[in-house]
Amino acid sequence: MNADAIPEVCSGEELRQFDFWLGEWQVADTAGVVLGANVITRVANGCGVLEHWTSESSGNEGMSLNWYDRSIGRWTQVWVGSGFNLTLTGGFEGGRMVLSGQRETDKGVVVDRITWIPLEDGRVRQLWDVSKNGGATWEAAFDGMYTRVMK
Repeated sequence: MNADAIPEVCSGEELRQFDFWLGEWQVADTAGVVLGANVITRVANGCGVLEHWTSESSGNEGMSLNWYDRSIGRWTQVWVGSGFNLTLTGGFEGGRMVLSGQRETDKGVVVDRITWIPLEDGRVRQLWDVSKNGGATWEAAFDGMYTRVMK
């Protein structure tokens, strides 16, 4: 690929749909208890979004790489962290990013659905729901509020 073509390939409205998530964040649960820190940056000449999570209590870390695949018109996230990995796909719908995917566990297939909601005050709410019956019913696995770290 011609190096001059990279900026053009990595530009466009679709590639900016996750921009609301960029930055350095403190993440808390619904009771306001701080769970950890998350740093979200653009990588690969703007073609990808890199997440670096650090847990407040355990120090465990996780990372995800997110990108918009023009060939399928969808976003993909690959997460690797303490205990498990996720591969999710989806898109920006109704003012929010929704990604989902399946993973095998020792108890069967689990469907994960993660939703990022940009709020008017600049915070981001992240909801992670899981289904153990193919999406017929859902349970909340995580409900977190991202607040920007001011420097």
